[in-house]
Amino acid sequence: MSIASAVVLFAVIWFLVFLTALPIRLRTQGDVGKVLEGTSAGAPEHHHLKRKAAISTLIAVLLWGAVVAVILSGAITVRDIDMFGRMGPDASLVE
Repeated sequence: MSIASAVVLFAVIWFLVFLTALPIRLRTQGDVGKVLEGTSAGAPEHHHLKRKAAISTLIAVLLWGAVVAVILSGAITVRDIDMFGRMGPDASLVE
C-alpha cells in the first residue's frame, strides 16, 4: 500500500465516520423552542462540530489501523472478493 492510497483510505473512513456522527445528539431549534425568524424549526441549535470531529478522528484512526493491518497482512486480497472469476487463475499457483 502506497502513502497516497493510505491517506485516501483514511480520508474516506474519516468522512464516513464524521457524516455518520453528525446527526447523533443533534438538538433542533424546534426541540429547544427558540426558532429564529427566517429559519426552519428543524435547523440545528448546536452541532458541537469540534467535539464530533475529534471523536470521529479517534474512531477513524482505529478503523483505519484495522483496515490497513488486514490489507498489509494479506488476509483478504482482491482475489478473495472476485465473485465472478474475472481475474483469471492465480499466477502464484500456476507451475
